[in-house]
Amino acid sequence: MQRDQLQALLERWRDGAVSVAQLEDSLRDGYAATAIVDEALVDLDRVRRCGFPEVVYGAGKAPEQVLQILIAQEQAGQASLVTRATAEQAGLVAARFSDAEYNPVARTIRRGTAHPAGTSGRIAVITAGATDRPVAEEAVETARWMGCDVRLITDVGVAGPQRLIERRRDFCDMDAVVVVAGMEGALPSVVGGWVDCPVVGVPTSVGYGAQLQGLAPLLSMLSSCAANVCVVNIDAGFKGGYFAGLIARRRQTATSSEATPDGA
Repeated sequence: MQRDQLQALLERWRDGAVSVAQLEDSLRDGYAATAIVDEALVDLDRVRRCGFPEVVYGAGKAPEQVLQILIAQEQAGQASLVTRATAEQAGLVAARFSDAEYNPVARTIRRGTAHPAGTSGRIAVITAGATDRPVAEEAVETARWMGCDVRLITDVGVAGPQRLIERRRDFCDMDAVVVVAGMEGALPSVVGGWVDCPVVGVPTSVGYGAQLQGLAPLLSMLSSCAANVCVVNIDAGFKGGYFAGLIARRRQTATSSEATPDGA
């Protein structure tokens, strides 16, 4: 925002043509908070625009760069989530922040929650096999960082259909469900037939040659006949967890609004 634009905006506010809320929005849009950290531009205004802080993709970043990004977020009063994090990155972050939680299976570093725990709805994360666990753990950590209550259900793939039925009551009343599966990727369609909420399919690269590093389950999930199934990228546990978290938070917010009497 140029100086003459700022002056014009303030004059309009002084004259009553612009409300305080409109003034704030214009100032925020004109001076969106960005921290410059070791060649990285940290978007500190994303909370206002998108509801959650910027998530840090750790792969390829030096440990010191990751730490400096988290320091910038901490100074802005924001929670942090790093995906595809290394043990070296986690060690440096932990030396600075005692509350940092490193999940080596998920390869995530989590500091706090973007919203208070339990306020963003409920999510179940389901895996077809134990080998899908790392991708599922990434989804779990993401949803917890978003403030969701998360239930992890593992190893209930279609090769043993009774296993899923036995756990049905553990996921049938969720706001959203994330289903992580490799091989032929059939599980999201089956789960979709048991629930009245969105199901987010996450294909994994687990499987033999014709599985094509996740392409086969990706195409299978995209071809699902279950109307409530949507699909994210291969091995994208973060994307699955984040998308489900957005759905759950919206559903939770809508439910809370309906339960609040008018004028309360």
